[in-house]
Amino acid sequence: MAFYLAFKEIWHNRARYLLIGMIVALVTTLVLFIAALAEGLASGNREFIEKLDAELLVYQSNVDLSISSSRIGRSKLIQMRRVPGVAAVGQIAASSTTIVLPDGEEPLDVSLLGVEPGAPGEPPVLTGQQLGRSRASEAIIDKRVVDRTGLKAGDRITIKSIQGTEEEFFDLVVAGTTDGRGFILQPTLIVPYLTWDQVRPRGAGEVNNNGEFVSNLVAVKLQNPKAWREVAAQLENDVSGIEVVDRVTAYESTPGYIEQKSTLDTQRYFTLFIGILVVGGFFQIQTLQKVAQIGMLKAIGTSTLTIALSAIGQIVAINALGVAVGAIGSLLLSLTFPPTLPVVFTADAVGSAVASLLIIGPVGGMVSVFALLRVEPLTALGLAQ
Repeated sequence: MAFYLAFKEIWHNRARYLLIGMIVALVTTLVLFIAALAEGLASGNREFIEKLDAELLVYQSNVDLSISSSRIGRSKLIQMRRVPGVAAVGQIAASSTTIVLPDGEEPLDVSLLGVEPGAPGEPPVLTGQQLGRSRASEAIIDKRVVDRTGLKAGDRITIKSIQGTEEEFFDLVVAGTTDGRGFILQPTLIVPYLTWDQVRPRGAGEVNNNGEFVSNLVAVKLQNPKAWREVAAQLENDVSGIEVVDRVTAYESTPGYIEQKSTLDTQRYFTLFIGILVVGGFFQIQTLQKVAQIGMLKAIGTSTLTIALSAIGQIVAINALGVAVGAIGSLLLSLTFPPTLPVVFTADAVGSAVASLLIIGPVGGMVSVFALLRVEPLTALGLAQ
């Protein structure tokens, strides 16, 4: 009986309930896009570090885990390899460059990363092959570069680098492609570390420490990943002038990462709160408009439980319809976005957002249910003295 009453009223006032369903759909779209934007921006900052085949990252000490400020000479790698529990180490150097595209297309700014071929830091390829020699004029490009340029394994690319005060151009061959490896919100071009040292932007008169290769980070792969805390402490004890952290600490220390995530999460929570107020307000108005009908139902013997279940059924049905329309519409709309837009829908983000939205309807509508429980038949029908 409760569900019959609920859906009978929805059908009778379908235009009114469709309106609130669409409002819920719009709230759903807003929440999902804020969640997707937060995920996209966070991924652009953390992808490369998060996906490293290494448990620890080594920075220069006293630089507040700043990648751009950290400098680690190659001589320290020998000391790191000798530390018990260390399986392999690999230097990672970071800068930026520009890929020059043919046919007058807009050049693409990318992060330029230098890694040791075959060592921690080099990503696995999806197509093509891994990097070869340390001085090879070849590169691995990530999915973000592929999406923006259409490049593939075997293609030749030209990069522009500022050497002193002059622009210089270098030709590279795409050895392979990998998955998304965003670094500091940019697509990524990964080259052998000695090639990186040759093509990276340089200031006028820059000297590279008497020929010793200097990187920003060192990736450390462990024999036993569960013992990372002990090995990290041992590394800092045996090798001077370094600071060792796990991958999560490393990417969370990226400038603006935590602040950006907190801002977008706050927006999402406020949107959910607004959704509660909107849904609750609508059903409260609905309740006030049908007090007489509720009084009649109670007067002819309809139980309070039946009326309450009927109201809850309406709330759940309309809210679920709005969430479903909003979620499907958001996912379809995202297919039209250009790859430059940092919006990423993940199963976890969508699932948690949809679950939250399915809860806010009943929560917001509980006020109207309590109002129904307090309706007195005689008062509602205007017969009370």
